[in-house]
Amino acid sequence: MGRRGRTAVIEELPALRQSLDLDFVVVNCENAASGFGVTADICRALFDAGVDVLTTGNHVWDQREILDYIQDEDRLLRPLNFPVANPGKGVGLYPARGGKQVLVIQAQGQIYMPPIDDPFGPVEDVLNQHPLGHMADAIIIDMHAEATSEKMAMGHIADGRASLVVGTHTHVPTADTQILPGGTAYQTDAGMCGDYDSVIGMDKEIPLQRFRTKLRNGRFTPSMGEATICGVFVETGDDGLAVTVEPLRLGGRLRQSHVSD
Repeated sequence: MGRRGRTAVIEELPALRQSLDLDFVVVNCENAASGFGVTADICRALFDAGVDVLTTGNHVWDQREILDYIQDEDRLLRPLNFPVANPGKGVGLYPARGGKQVLVIQAQGQIYMPPIDDPFGPVEDVLNQHPLGHMADAIIIDMHAEATSEKMAMGHIADGRASLVVGTHTHVPTADTQILPGGTAYQTDAGMCGDYDSVIGMDKEIPLQRFRTKLRNGRFTPSMGEATICGVFVETGDDGLAVTVEPLRLGGRLRQSHVSD
């Protein structure tokens, strides 16, 4: 979320890859450019820092330059249930460390979101075409949605067929990290990487004025305090299902949560 969030990820990720012995890293970048979309230069900086795949969401087209960039950059995804005329793609199979293959699926919810096609049918189609443990050694689904119920539904639909279903969009990490009955790791929202002394990452003054007055005066700008890196750590077994899942919170104002040794 904004400069503070992306800088924290870029600076800390190389050490995290080493200390946590990470094989594969996915980052949602849709608010990286001043809170609105992402640029090609930011994508390159995140890839250089050790990100394997970038996901997005409803703000993906906020920076117009990304329309061309996403057509040539296979590692940048947009929601697969966007209209078919949109550039880019919503799913990809990628190499991980050790010769493994990771399938990443990006979907976007419908409740309290801009009008969009059903996300559940397309995700099920992809899961049916890529059985876990066969074509893909691990499967990660980023469910970009406002409603917690919609994210939870995606978790249960994919349970036993994906390694991880994790929600994005609401910018607040949830406390429901778990392994579902079928073996899929789940968290309703990973939370943002950004300054939590804010209103979902934005400097507080303008949002507070809007809530009080209903007047749309001023421009939202990202808060510039120390960022907290928020994420989810998953370890999978030979079958691709989750063995452990833990939240990660590092730096900034939130209570710290480090992955256990």
